[in-house]
Amino acid sequence: MVVVMVAQAQAEGARLAGQAGLVAREVGNDWWILLGRRLSRGRWKVHRGRPVVRDLGSPWQDTAASQRTRWRTRAAWLHGEQVFAVDYRVCRSCRIGWVESPATYEPYRRCGLATAGLTALRADRPGLTWHTLGGHFPVSRPFWESVGSGVPGGYEQGPLCPHVDRG
Repeated sequence: MVVVMVAQAQAEGARLAGQAGLVAREVGNDWWILLGRRLSRGRWKVHRGRPVVRDLGSPWQDTAASQRTRWRTRAAWLHGEQVFAVDYRVCRSCRIGWVESPATYEPYRRCGLATAGLTALRADRPGLTWHTLGGHFPVSRPFWESVGSGVPGGYEQGPLCPHVDRG
């Protein structure tokens, strides 16, 4: 029974990865996240270890990041739940993008969601060099080497430019 459920999750995840170009975008709603933080005195509602955000009804969504002000989150949704998410920030002046904290919900790992999400994100913002802020844990290095192969910047650790803050 467990093997069937894992296989089903992997098949659904692979199908969702194929839809990474179908993105609904929430525009200009950073204010509601700031309000939520203020009203909760810095706490933010979390479900299963992931921040709760509004579902826009699309398989892939681009919304204001719930943990970083002026950052965005690219996320994949399945059955009303967020199964993959990565925070990102872009500086158009410096032509640099940063990604942080990619996370895939356990049953959907290793079915291409992270690769598809990052690829679609780069396609939406061509010509950028991509980095991360933090160092990579030894266990995550194979992931970053895989998704960073052939990517300008290679998702190596890179400092923020003067135009961008950590949020």
